[in-house]
Amino acid sequence: MMLRNSFLFILLLQFSFSFAQLNTEAAYGDISFNTDWRFQKGDPAGAEKSSFNDAAWRQLDLPHDWAIEGPFDKKYNARTGGLPVHGTAWYRKHFTIDKKYAGQQIAIAFDGIMNNSKVYINGTFVGERPFGYMGFEVDLTPYIKFGEENVISIRVAPEDLASRWYSGAGIYRNTYLKINSPVHVPQWGTYITTPEVSDQKAIVKIETTVKNAVDKKARVTMTTTILDAHKKEVASNSQKIKLDKSSEQVVIEEIAVNSPTRWDIEHPYLYEVVTQIKKGNTLIDEYHSTLGIRTISFDAKKGFFLNEKPVELNGVCMHHDLGPLGAAVNYRATERQMQIMQSMGVNALRTSHNPPSPEMLEVCDKLGIVVIDEAFDEWKIPKVINGYNKFFDEWHERDLRDMIKRDRNHPSIIMWSIGNEIIEQREKDGWKVAKMLNDICHDEDHTRPTTAGFNNYGGAFKNKLAYQIDIVGLNYKPYDYAATIKENPGMILYGSETSSQTSSRGSYHLPITYDHQKETLQVSSYDVTVGPPWAYPPDVEFDVQAENPSFLGEFMWTGFDYLGEPTPYGGRDNSTDGYWNADWPVHASYFAPVDLCGFPKDRYYLYQSQWTTKPMVHVLPHWNWEGKEGEEIPVFAYTNCDEVELIVNGKSMGRKVKGVDTTDIPAEFRGFEKGMYTSKYRLSWNVPYQPGSLKVIGYKDGKAVAEKTIKTAKKASNIRLTPDRTEITADGKDLSFIEVDITDADGNLIPLADNQVHFSVEGVGSLVAVGNGNPASLESFQDTKIKAFNGKCLVIVKSAKAAGNITISATSKGLESSKIIVRTK
Repeated sequence: MMLRNSFLFILLLQFSFSFAQLNTEAAYGDISFNTDWRFQKGDPAGAEKSSFNDAAWRQLDLPHDWAIEGPFDKKYNARTGGLPVHGTAWYRKHFTIDKKYAGQQIAIAFDGIMNNSKVYINGTFVGERPFGYMGFEVDLTPYIKFGEENVISIRVAPEDLASRWYSGAGIYRNTYLKINSPVHVPQWGTYITTPEVSDQKAIVKIETTVKNAVDKKARVTMTTTILDAHKKEVASNSQKIKLDKSSEQVVIEEIAVNSPTRWDIEHPYLYEVVTQIKKGNTLIDEYHSTLGIRTISFDAKKGFFLNEKPVELNGVCMHHDLGPLGAAVNYRATERQMQIMQSMGVNALRTSHNPPSPEMLEVCDKLGIVVIDEAFDEWKIPKVINGYNKFFDEWHERDLRDMIKRDRNHPSIIMWSIGNEIIEQREKDGWKVAKMLNDICHDEDHTRPTTAGFNNYGGAFKNKLAYQIDIVGLNYKPYDYAATIKENPGMILYGSETSSQTSSRGSYHLPITYDHQKETLQVSSYDVTVGPPWAYPPDVEFDVQAENPSFLGEFMWTGFDYLGEPTPYGGRDNSTDGYWNADWPVHASYFAPVDLCGFPKDRYYLYQSQWTTKPMVHVLPHWNWEGKEGEEIPVFAYTNCDEVELIVNGKSMGRKVKGVDTTDIPAEFRGFEKGMYTSKYRLSWNVPYQPGSLKVIGYKDGKAVAEKTIKTAKKASNIRLTPDRTEITADGKDLSFIEVDITDADGNLIPLADNQVHFSVEGVGSLVAVGNGNPASLESFQDTKIKAFNGKCLVIVKSAKAAGNITISATSKGLESSKIIVRTK
């Protein structure tokens, strides 16, 4: 993370603001530019001009994703979420900068605009960016009218099928106004590495770019200070710099940190590097960078090492949307996603298939999650009709270099990925593009290896793309792992995309089969249904990873369900090329062990049973099977304990030992015939159904260490509200995610409840989204009501900029109403 000081400014007007109250002789800083924008769909003539009348336009704050506002409609492509991710719109903002800042450098920075953006200031075109996933900065200095009103206008024109999933639309990431001294550290201006690390001392190498933006020589003093996690100085260095007029200079320092605390998965310790530039005794610029002191290494036989210790990568691939919130970036929503992943045992993230938000990398730095930072889903050859291939020739180098410059100070990042399932795998000369991108990565950062995710094994190796990168990622087909190792003994390998199994939270189809249920538009949470032809159960990957210990680990597809790509439903509508509306209203994926709302499916616990050590046990399915009394119901248990005992209505059904008492389950996936798959990770019993309870007890070394009970629910009578946090920050951005359960009078979840729940919010906050995790629901995420899906739904509330209480009320016909309070501080 690289940030300048943030300064509060005093005077806020309806369309303008002033910096006259800043308490520095020369202002410096990155100031949030998110508030008081005007927005309008369409493409009115002259919208870039200062004189254009936007008084009737909608007022809003950024980040903003217009597509999530809907409505869902079959005319939109289900592959991209059944939402309006395309069209043209304008954003405009009126602002004033005090005359005292004449002579300073003024710029605007966007963390991302989706997509095909063009930027105007006072009617003059000043910059553009086709690629919506990469941030950029535009110099406004020559065009600013100090002491007068300025208007910045941004045209956004995203196209349908610009990606293979939901992209969102609009200025969906954060925006900053920058006021810099003529001499300053420019955007992404530090490059920090740790060439020597031991328990006694770390050498921190800092390459700082200092820019002189005016036609006049300058003499300044640059001081670099390293602060520990408590903001205490641990090391510092100062030097004088002479700058030619209109020039940049890279200043290289090596600073020793004694007895360093290392950044690690278990203890993600972060330092801060503060760069100050003074002219005489006046501070004219200050720049902040994150530092994590750690070592990484990779070995073809021994795997991945972090701080000289072996680490198996228990990873997930993640798209960038935030479920019911859409693509609009929010720090807390991002943090919550990764905390849920971490609770499943995840220690690694692949940012599929594009540069992530800065917030995601900040979260991974703080939580201790290592990252593969991925650049592209396409090169020159298209996958979709409006994909990145349209811009590759002109923009690939700048986009890739900018991604690495932006992100290379994050200790969480361990690899740069140049692409995913690139069509060039089949091309004889595809290796030339791979080599070119690989060389760019090494030119910008020599401390991390490159990688890519390949799904065309024959092509990737035959056409030599796999030999142009440092570490080879293999997507699916795990039974090729051993042969690939044998044929390439020095190659470092990992599963860059694995499993792709599908399921719906809380849905169970009897009898258990591998067919998904088109009549319900859901997929069984017994997790034996595979879905797409390339997919396979997680059990297979667990087996082959254990059989091939030289592999670095896996990145399963995907950590969270996401909007768009509604596999295993959907598919191409032959009447319209590229459209997936065959099984409308399905418009979201089923791939993940966690649904769109963040509620765990049963498979979450299967991964937890393999990736965590704290004793746990899980049992499925639910125990409400009215009309099936006496019929045998398959009962599964997942655990990281030695054995599990199942107790039904107080009677023991016996203990089963993990890895010994295996379970045969139906399975179908490429390379296998229909039939049974034997899993040593799932314990099972066939139980004649009678209402009552299921209880599982996990044992380690003969001692009971974990248990879980589910009971037959009675009549629905209550709404239970459970916030993830009861106290949030009063900053106008923080969120509380409130789980909503339909229960009986004893608090038991009604497993098939679909009651419509209405919400109201009072106090210093607002309702921003609802959801239920149902990929086939067309209910608006921005309504104040939604139906429960298999007993659950979600309401998300946001704080205002005042301390106090937010009161959330929930009502539903025939149920007792419920109310909770979330405090803002």
